[in-house]
Amino acid sequence: MDKIILPKRLQKKFPPKQEQQEPQQKSLEKMPEPTGWRILVLPYKAKQKTKGGILLANETLDRQQAATTLGYVLKVGSLAYTGDRFSTGPWCKKGDWILFARYAGSRIDIDGGEIKILNDDEIIAVVPEPESILHNF
Repeated sequence: MDKIILPKRLQKKFPPKQEQQEPQQKSLEKMPEPTGWRILVLPYKAKQKTKGGILLANETLDRQQAATTLGYVLKVGSLAYTGDRFSTGPWCKKGDWILFARYAGSRIDIDGGEIKILNDDEIIAVVPEPESILHNF
């Protein structure tokens, strides 16, 4: 069953049940732990509605999700960005938005979408704001 989002004025009268109050931190704990030099990334998910108000079909959203090259760093492996190759320091850290190659990493399906596991040297750039990158498919 989908979650019901109540208006703010009704949220105090009808608080969510304890099972619905699971914090985001617990969801992150359920994610796989990247080993070695790998990075766990949540790919950018495009909006379902365009600026003009047109709703995009699920097939279009799925195609965009598979072709995305932008993601949010969830976890970084213990050996990532160590050694002589990274003498200037890490290229990204947990909480950064990053660009990566289209076919980089391994895709893993999870409940509610997918995640990617990338090698530390597959990061192309750090992006300050994901909306600043155009997503044309």
